Amino acid sequence: MRQIEQPGIGTAERIQWVETHGLAFPVTLQAGLPLLEAVRRSFAAAGFTSGVAKLDGLALAPFAYVMPALAKTPEHAAFYSETFRPAGVARIETGAMTFGQRDGVPFFHAHGLWTEGDGKRGGGHVLPDETMVAEPITLPAVGLDGAAFVAEPDSETNFKLFGPKPAGLLDATRNGRFFALRVKPNVDFCEALEGFCAERQIREAVIHGGVGSTIGARFEDGGAVENFATEVAITSGRIVGGEAEIDVALVDFTGAMASGRLKRGDNPVLMTFELVLEVN
Repeated sequence: MRQIEQPGIGTAERIQWVETHGLAFPVTLQAGLPLLEAVRRSFAAAGFTSGVAKLDGLALAPFAYVMPALAKTPEHAAFYSETFRPAGVARIETGAMTFGQRDGVPFFHAHGLWTEGDGKRGGGHVLPDETMVAEPITLPAVGLDGAAFVAEPDSETNFKLFGPKPAGLLDATRNGRFFALRVKPNVDFCEALEGFCAERQIREAVIHGGVGSTIGARFEDGGAVENFATEVAITSGRIVGGEAEIDVALVDFTGAMASGRLKRGDNPVLMTFELVLEVN
């Protein structure tokens, strides 16, 4: 399986996780607000400070993003491109977001594919501070109660990355059995989730959110992405009979886009992969 040498030393445990309460709820984003503030307000109205959301259909203007890029120094295994700010309204075709805290204030990590105002298709990493909601929309989300995604320095990758941490109960409405997860580099994404579920006798589960990167990609239909630096969003994910069925959309560092179902055993994580797992 493909591997990328990271600049630092990782931990033996390759999944960071917290079992938590959770609730699926509709997140309504108000037009004219920065995307980060719109998300914060909607999560807060439901009683949550952290969780995940889907972004399909979201219209953004102004809009700013970066793409994956080759690293210019040995400090990182891969990096980000310059910032792109396309004119007009960009509409996300498919995307996912992790919402939590960074440096003590709300922050998000979001990847997607979209169509820009001039009709050009693109993809990458949405920048929280320079992106505005252009049209009101209601999207599916999951709020966490008892855990939160918190961005902290990661000694393995030299990035500040979201990972789940235990958090105080918020007394929000909640139900079900949920796990907030971060999968770390150089382990197969599907097999890591399957192993995690097998250890807990979980046979059936739904994946919510899903933001991360893989070392290229191999799809069940035989398709492949050879360029190693990607930005990935899960479009649909489940654990079925103990096996992972995960569909993704991604962009690589050349701007090439791809989508499909990940081939089990052949898609190692590049930097990180965040998600929420709801046990059926």
